This record gives sequence, structure tokens and C-alpha cells, in this order.
Amino acid sequence: MKTFVTGATGFIGASIVRELLHDGREVRVLVRSTSNLSNLKGLDVEIVTGDLLDADGLCRGLKGCDVLYHAAADYRLWTRNSDEMYRTNVGGTTAILEAALESNLSRVIYTSSVGTLGNPGDGTAGNEETKVSLADMVGPYKKSKFLAEREAERFIARGLPLIIVNPSTPVGPWDIKPTPTGKIIVDFLKRKMPAYLDTGLNLIAVEECARGHILAEHKGAIGRKYILGNANLSLREIFTMLQDITGLSAPKVRLPYTPVLIAAWLNEGLSRITGREPLIPLSGVRMAAHHMYFDSGRAVRELGLPQTPVTEALKRAVEWFRNNNYA
Repeated sequence: MKTFVTGATGFIGASIVRELLHDGREVRVLVRSTSNLSNLKGLDVEIVTGDLLDADGLCRGLKGCDVLYHAAADYRLWTRNSDEMYRTNVGGTTAILEAALESNLSRVIYTSSVGTLGNPGDGTAGNEETKVSLADMVGPYKKSKFLAEREAERFIARGLPLIIVNPSTPVGPWDIKPTPTGKIIVDFLKRKMPAYLDTGLNLIAVEECARGHILAEHKGAIGRKYILGNANLSLREIFTMLQDITGLSAPKVRLPYTPVLIAAWLNEGLSRITGREPLIPLSGVRMAAHHMYFDSGRAVRELGLPQTPVTEALKRAVEWFRNNNYA
């Protein structure tokens, strides 16, 4: 039986495909006609061209498959038209899970985000049970993923054998867009990062994040969610690691939050007029008001999620970006 993967051309999805192939699995992937297929080059996968909102096409794509990894998402900190993001993240999730329910799959792994989870906001780590509501979500990406996760829970209640995984902040190769975190690394390499905000992230190697998805398939409990993360690090600590890896100087100036927030509001307003992506995404600045720290203990205990030093993942990310002419 084949395994069906959505989002396979993206950062996490491409690593999931590679881990599945490493395990000897047959893989079928869904791609849009406009997708950049660079991350699939040379991989032994069956490619199906389609769209997450094409219900009939999804059922045809899932025919003969036993497992679904739904990793497709519209991940941007800014969009001029948030309806597009909701269509992909909420509408697309509903459509693919409806098709999965009709296809009688044995397992579905849904890629959510730690952005949908509660965070104490005081520097302590949130977990899968930290209280949270839609009102806590900052920006259309987080809101759409929060609503998509609620859809996933609704399908669990309808009998779909689904497991939710909540990746933190993956780093490593194949970050072709790049993601907002990958852009931080690229800007550091280009010397476009003269200062920083006092914030923090939970990092994990993208390969181990992908392996966590597969561990969830084999060891996870249906209806349960698992944070796929590793190290909680301040942005300053991340820049210090990048300095040690590259020999480039880390930014030493810490910016006050309020002036940056005001600049982001102004930049956002200008972007809505011009249609150009803002230099300072407002959602990113608002998220930076809190250290986004999370506890991945459940995934470590119940799934055996690997926890190797994230410095190695940062090294691989730097090498990949340099080898692929991002910096």
C-alpha cells in the first residue's frame, strides 16, 4: 500500500517524503500544477497533480493508499488577501480529511503547528494541554491553523484515525521559500540583521521533525497531539550559535519592542497599498512579544522523538542556503 503526502514540495513535507523513502515506503504526492518541484528532484515518488479543494481529485489520489500525511499549508507571516490562506489551511484540510474518511485509511497524520497551542508568555514552556482560544491567535496564519486543527478534531470524533503533530520551528535543508525562520538565517548570512528583538523560539532539526511524524504514525495514540520540538532558545542565543558556525558577527544591539511595533504597523499599511511584502511583518513582531517556548516531553516519552543538538541542524541549514545561492 502507498502513503499519500500533501505539501511534499515544501520544507517539512519534503523531509517527510525522504524519511518515508528511507524506510522503504511507496510514496504518492499531491502537487499543484504551479508547484516548484525542486525538493522532489531525484526522488522515487509517484506525482499526482491536483488541488486540496478538488474533492473528486483527492479521492482519486488517495485510492490504493493506506496512510495520509497532510503537511500542506500556506505558511506566511503576511498576505494581502487572508481569504486565500483560510481556503488552503481550513478549507483544504476539511476537504482532504473528508476524502480520507471516505477512503477508509488506517492512519492520518495531520501537521498542525505549535502556533495553535497555548503559551504562558512568561518564558515558561507551553504544552499540548495549555489553555488556548482563537482570541489568542496572532495573524491569519495562526488563526487559520487553529481553525484547521479544530476541523481535525471534528474528524477524529467522526471516526477518522487521526493523530495531530505540532511542529515547533524546524531548521535545516530544503527550505526553498524560505520559511520566516529560514529567512532569519539567510538575512544573518547576508549581514542584513544588525539588531534583534528580545524573543525566543523552540528549534528542531527538520529531519527529526519529519521522523516525529512517522513515529506518530507507528506509536501515537489516535486523537492525541504531540509537540515536535527540541531546544528552547532566545533569538540572541540562536545568533550566537550562527556566529560560532559561520564566523560572522552576531548582532549586539537589542531593539526596544514598542518602536519596532509602530514601524511594523506603518510598514503593514504601506504594504496593503503597494501589495509588496512588508520588510517588518506585523504578525512576526506581535508574536515576538512572547518567548515561544514549548515542552516536547510527551513526544520524547511516548514516540521516542530524537533530540540531537540543534547546532547541527543550524550547520546543515547554513550549508544548504550557501550551496543553493541564497547567501
